[in-house]
Amino acid sequence: MRVDLAACYRLVAHYRWDDVIFTHISARLPGPEHHFLINPYGMLFDEITASSLVKVDLEGRIVLDNGYPVNPAGFTIHSAIHAGRDDAHCVLHVHTQNGVAVSAQRDGLLPISQHSLLVLSSLGYHDYEGIAVNPDEKPRLVEDIGDKTFLMLRNHGLLVASRSVPEAFLAMYNFEAACAIQIKAQSGGGELIPIPQPILDGIMAQAKMVSGGMGGQARLAGPAAPSRPDRSVLPDLIRGEDFEEGRFHRRVDLGHPDQDALGGEGGDAVLTDAHRARCRRNATGRDRRSRPRRGN
Repeated sequence: MRVDLAACYRLVAHYRWDDVIFTHISARLPGPEHHFLINPYGMLFDEITASSLVKVDLEGRIVLDNGYPVNPAGFTIHSAIHAGRDDAHCVLHVHTQNGVAVSAQRDGLLPISQHSLLVLSSLGYHDYEGIAVNPDEKPRLVEDIGDKTFLMLRNHGLLVASRSVPEAFLAMYNFEAACAIQIKAQSGGGELIPIPQPILDGIMAQAKMVSGGMGGQARLAGPAAPSRPDRSVLPDLIRGEDFEEGRFHRRVDLGHPDQDALGGEGGDAVLTDAHRARCRRNATGRDRRSRPRRGN
């Protein structure tokens, strides 16, 4: 779980869906305690490792202190979805420019691409109520997503709720791609061709025929896919994988030789005090360094 979630944070950074240190990806841990893993506040997404993820409860309180702070106010949306949906094992929320642009359009996501159809078959909308720090908003979030996978937060961003981390990543990939296609198509100025409703009505059945639905696709394309040992989808992000007695091990490399993360919820790396201190400085806005972005 820790390795999958850390890999997902790295992928979000790689695809430039991150928003500096803001937004979250949360994953429910097994057991009756309703505990979750979430990112340490102040750490950039491409810095996150398996052991730096923080275990919290539904109120965002730390239940296993690993030396990193969290942002309880930022967990409002995630805690609402996790509490209201037993099947929401991973909640991924981003503020991508394409997603926010489409969320600001009155008609929302349009049925103009194959990517959009996969989203529209399970899409809800939630009106903007300001920065999500008010617990009174939680019931409306739960009502608006219902049993759907995708939620467009008006004037705010995109959210997916899925059964696993790989499934959440793939769902967000389709969501962001659909929004990007729409913005580019609209910018061309030509008349858009909507896909007929009967095709939309049958899209999920077609997806299941092709690759077993979203879950089947996630097993092939998501962060935890052991059937892809070459890891071409993770260039320079996760290295040093190997198989040992059926267990999949991966090294999450931050450029420090002592930072090693193995599979499993409890697989911790040896992290330096200096790295933890820098995380705390980032969280308070001090000592922010200029970081060049990766090329395409």
